Amino acid sequence: MKKPFLYALIAITVVSCETKTNKETITVNYPTTAKVDTVDTYFGTKVSDPYRWLEDDRSPETEAWVKKQNETTFGYLENIPFRNDLKNRLEQLWNYEKLGAPFKEGDYTYFYKNNGLQNQNVIYRKKGDGEEEVFLDPNTFSEDGTTSLAGLRFTKDGSLATYLISEGGSDWRKAIVIDTKTKEVVEDTLVDIKFSGVSWKGNEGFYYSSYDKPKGSELSAKTDQHKVYYHKLGTPQKDDQLIFGGTPSEKHRYVGASVTEDNKYLIISASVSTSGNKLFIRDLEDPNGLLIPIVEDTDSDNSIIENVGSKLYIVTNRNAPNQKIVTVDAKNPSPENWVDFIPETENVLSPNTGGGYFFARYMVDAISKVFQYDYDGNLVREVKLPGVGTASGFGGKKEDKEFYFSFTNYNTPGSSYKYNVETGEYEEYWKPDIDFNPDDYESKQVFYSSKDGTKIPMIITHKKGLELNGKNPTILYGYGGFNISLTPSFSIINAVWMEQGGVYAVPNLRGGGEYGKKWHDAGIKTKKQNVFDDFIAAAEYLIENIYTSKEYLAVRGGSNGGLLVGATMTQRPDLMQVALPAVGVMDMLRYHTFTAGAGWAYDYGTAEDSKEMFEYLKGYSPVHNVKEGVSYPATLVTTGDHDDRVVPAHSFKFAAELQAKQAGDKPTLIRIETNAGHGAGTPVSKTIEQYADIFGFTLYNMGYEELPNQSVLKEFKD
Repeated sequence: MKKPFLYALIAITVVSCETKTNKETITVNYPTTAKVDTVDTYFGTKVSDPYRWLEDDRSPETEAWVKKQNETTFGYLENIPFRNDLKNRLEQLWNYEKLGAPFKEGDYTYFYKNNGLQNQNVIYRKKGDGEEEVFLDPNTFSEDGTTSLAGLRFTKDGSLATYLISEGGSDWRKAIVIDTKTKEVVEDTLVDIKFSGVSWKGNEGFYYSSYDKPKGSELSAKTDQHKVYYHKLGTPQKDDQLIFGGTPSEKHRYVGASVTEDNKYLIISASVSTSGNKLFIRDLEDPNGLLIPIVEDTDSDNSIIENVGSKLYIVTNRNAPNQKIVTVDAKNPSPENWVDFIPETENVLSPNTGGGYFFARYMVDAISKVFQYDYDGNLVREVKLPGVGTASGFGGKKEDKEFYFSFTNYNTPGSSYKYNVETGEYEEYWKPDIDFNPDDYESKQVFYSSKDGTKIPMIITHKKGLELNGKNPTILYGYGGFNISLTPSFSIINAVWMEQGGVYAVPNLRGGGEYGKKWHDAGIKTKKQNVFDDFIAAAEYLIENIYTSKEYLAVRGGSNGGLLVGATMTQRPDLMQVALPAVGVMDMLRYHTFTAGAGWAYDYGTAEDSKEMFEYLKGYSPVHNVKEGVSYPATLVTTGDHDDRVVPAHSFKFAAELQAKQAGDKPTLIRIETNAGHGAGTPVSKTIEQYADIFGFTLYNMGYEELPNQSVLKEFKD
């Protein structure tokens, strides 16, 4: 849609808004976004969509709108008196060496390392006790740092590796094959890979997944036909063999392929949404082998974690909402032949394998517990973790006698440990040297009641000795969807916030995966309001218990969490002072018409499903629930102009509605990161700038004229 007259309207029409403190007045002159008559009809109900033109991300009019909005936003942010202080402190605290848990491939031990402020982590390696060397440096991929490493997979013998890159934050990937000994490129470059890993078949080639890349705008096209291909080294990509997909019976939105560690089987997972998958297997040792179905419906989540010959070990939530491991013979793999190996418990299971053992990681109220089992299903030991928090790793190859795991929580920077699989003993391998003392902070888990009486856990972290006076700046962060679990982890960003006397609170809302499939399903489709009610109740708990008050509360979330913030602030604008929706799903009537959006229907439903579903979605859709004459909280919407997962039009429309209808003097701004996507792979420098803006906006609109903890800045300046 080309509307030349829009540019003139964008350029000359402004609305003024003033944000006042005792010393400063920042005047906001933001453009009034042009309205174009666009109406859709759903089950006899007409719905106006005046900002539909913003969905055309490549039009000159939209580009002009983005430019004007950013000029307005940054004009405001640049006038916040302590913005640079925040940026400097973030840089100072961020500037420490970071080391990932090592992993072995072939003759080398590899690890990710960042010297401090490098935009991307660098992959190093060493052989035995030899000197470490750079294996792959993503900081050299592009001059502006916006091309990032998006995946790395080695052959079993470690002699070859395929790495994936993302350009400008896009979900589309390119693949490059290198000889690991010489680090020279073997093949350059496979393109148009999306929502895919890479899995090698011996040293001959590898499997990957792709869609037919849309012509024109990559943001406005649906991708509902995922396919698995096999690429044989030394052949052009156009000759890659189609393995799965491309037929009506194989039409799925998400398809993945993997090869078992012994190179015996090809595993195919296929799903139509983000929950539930079919499962297939092919014997690669049989030249005439066919794909045999293991699970033929999408009623459960299923994956093969291990095999011993033809004995398969499958992780599933089929008739086990908290997951279990079952075994079955590959010759007769259907569910009626499954035998429990590690049965379901009252806690959610997330297993891994390594060193000839199974490691069952459970979430107990979002906190990790780990148990080690042998291949006969016997419990060997509980692994006593370094503390209360989140453990990750506990995986490796069968022949490994030791491997590494990581541990962290909200006030403890992540550290790595070397684990002996036979004795169960471990030693600290690496601990960060950071200008942050965890002993000065504390985390407390509470349980509060949601609107319907459901008990919801929440972890609240802050400085020790915090005075409960209702005046502590507080960020309430949530997600609540897609079976995603929020478990305790350290963040430099949150450390800077807490260092300034801030409270950081994270509830485990329904819709997440903290208590298994039942918890997830309690926050989907026509139960989605449960998620918003859980979040609102968390805010009310913090206020009632005098951690904070309405004047000092900010709500924040990204992606599905951005929807959470958008729905909460439109339903309860009186509850918070600041709203920070990031890359949010804001137009619930049209989300499924963009890129991979239709795959989210398990959680959301669509406006085309039924009149009931349409009315339910319209009832909470943030874009459709901004009302004239309401005083909404100070709002900073954030998105990326190249986000091809949750397209930026969601945020564009929401910001336009708020700017047109906001009553009162609280600012409504949108910060649009250019040449950026959904968040993954964002350069460190851009991340620091973004959070200096977010925290600066938040504290300024809570009434602060200088940072609460000036002593940190004095130390920095000294």
